[in-house]
Amino acid sequence: MEAAARAMREGHNQYPPMPGVLALREAIAAKARHCYGAPVDPATEVQVTCGATEALYSTLTAFVQTGDEVVLFEPCYDSYVPAVRLSGGTPVFVGLRYPDYRVDWDEVARAVTPKTRAILVNTPHNPTGMTWTTEDMRQLAALVDGSDILLIADEVYEHIIFDGTRHESLLRYPELRSRAVVISSFGKTFHTTGWKIGYAVAPAAILAEVQRVHQFVTFTAHSAAQVAFAEFVTRDPGADGLAGFYQAKRDLFLRLLEGSRFTPLACGGTYFQLMDYSAITSDRDTDVAMRVIQEHGVAAIPCSAFNYNDAGGPVLRFCFAKKTETLEAATARLRNI
Repeated sequence: MEAAARAMREGHNQYPPMPGVLALREAIAAKARHCYGAPVDPATEVQVTCGATEALYSTLTAFVQTGDEVVLFEPCYDSYVPAVRLSGGTPVFVGLRYPDYRVDWDEVARAVTPKTRAILVNTPHNPTGMTWTTEDMRQLAALVDGSDILLIADEVYEHIIFDGTRHESLLRYPELRSRAVVISSFGKTFHTTGWKIGYAVAPAAILAEVQRVHQFVTFTAHSAAQVAFAEFVTRDPGADGLAGFYQAKRDLFLRLLEGSRFTPLACGGTYFQLMDYSAITSDRDTDVAMRVIQEHGVAAIPCSAFNYNDAGGPVLRFCFAKKTETLEAATARLRNI
């Protein structure tokens, strides 16, 4: 906040360059090399956006046309399907199924057709907390080899990954990076989701098409915030300590729920924890979520809200990106259910 206020006082209140403040694009390029060994040109391969959602929308709008298909893994973040459909595309769903939510690559292969324009990857995955592995990346590379399928990677939780696991960014893999738009967000990394600053990294020819849409959607993002983020990304490109910070919250949340009738599912990343409520009731997740908030005052999201075909299992999504006292108060109520 101090860095953003300082930037405003120094006069960074007018339109910055459409691709983003150069210092921030340079910091993003340096971060890509530091974290993933990816050579990125800040002048032509980085676009700063109004959050990751705008980057996703601009990318899908640029490349998806009527009749095109986009492979999505469900449950999926709620902006994907509307963006595909607004461009005239057809979402094709591959199920990540309860309870482990792993990718079934035989199902992915069946979902790909001559009409497939793009595959949208989300890791770490919202809402399940599942993370892709090196084997998943190998399977993806084999699947798209020899095709013109575009890869779109939603990696906004790239630095919130647990238990010593390495984030498998598409930027790590040259054969994937050459056909990918990799999208991330500073909101998750710096606890500033309301600032809505994200970015897209892609080969110059691909990014130029994204920019053709971006310029008429928002044109640019908040100038002073970009200057502030440039300072922080340069100082700490790998967001050291962030994973440990959130893993401590995950572990606290799980420890406080011991003895309850909720059963945690594996959470490898993000700040969301899925809890299985099948020991409590067999009711629909939407009904259970409503009762939990009305009768116990704790908010959770039913996972069926992220699904279009599969019911999603008897699970609710809880967010543990909260103060300790909030987690303590919430789990005390949940233990009484």
